[in-house]
Amino acid sequence: MQNLHLSYEKDEGKEYFYQNYSWQELKELVPKQPVVVQPIGSVEDHGYHLPLDTDNFLIQNICEEAASRANGEILLLPLIPYGFETHHMDFPGTIDIKMEHLLNFVLDVTKSVAHHGFKRILIADGHGSNMPILELVARRTILETDSLCGAFIWPSLAPKEINAVRESEQGGIAHAGELETSVYLHLDGPHVQMDKAEKEIGMPPSKFIILDLMESSPVKFMDIWTRFSKSGVYGDPKLATPEKGKIIFEAVVEAFLNLVKEFKSRPDGNRIDHH
Repeated sequence: MQNLHLSYEKDEGKEYFYQNYSWQELKELVPKQPVVVQPIGSVEDHGYHLPLDTDNFLIQNICEEAASRANGEILLLPLIPYGFETHHMDFPGTIDIKMEHLLNFVLDVTKSVAHHGFKRILIADGHGSNMPILELVARRTILETDSLCGAFIWPSLAPKEINAVRESEQGGIAHAGELETSVYLHLDGPHVQMDKAEKEIGMPPSKFIILDLMESSPVKFMDIWTRFSKSGVYGDPKLATPEKGKIIFEAVVEAFLNLVKEFKSRPDGNRIDHH
């Protein structure tokens, strides 16, 4: 496992990188039908203790580790490093891509991949607010091409394992909290400033509006971030440990590999127009 902060360095030993092939070589891969994976993250605030690259760094490491174990079943596209961030723009350094532009951009990528003959595409997300947009991308890819496309955010792959090690209360692993900080500590501890970590769970208690990556909110709601967070954190990073991060990372990677195997073998099904 390599702890990479740049995802686009050419490495001849990494045959899972889409961009390392010539066009002729890539054409020869089509009959093998690997699952093409598009990682996407963001550049945004993650409290006082984590770098702006957190979402990119975590999703890229997860994708590369899975690809390295997948025996050619994953073909990894270059990371899309920016996401939808309008609600985070009060924090210096955040880069915002407007939702309509992000949708069309990612859709152009998936439709290009489908055009070249790859039938299974997964969008691997590292930033929560990208997900509503990426779900639409996946749906439109299916409707507008002959390929199947799905989208997921990485914590959703291993809820059982994450809940088994978490110690924080509801809201504790929403953003820059126990979850992300633990995995970053495992992958690259020196870049985490734990002495600056602060717990913040700033929204009022609610049965209907819940901000936690391990619990679905009955009402979908996202306010301007600085209305409820001073540091950028929503969670409890003080409970993070590298030991938790290792358990979570391994569980997510293994679940990712299982997803790829299942998705690769998923039948297309026969569409029937009943008009």
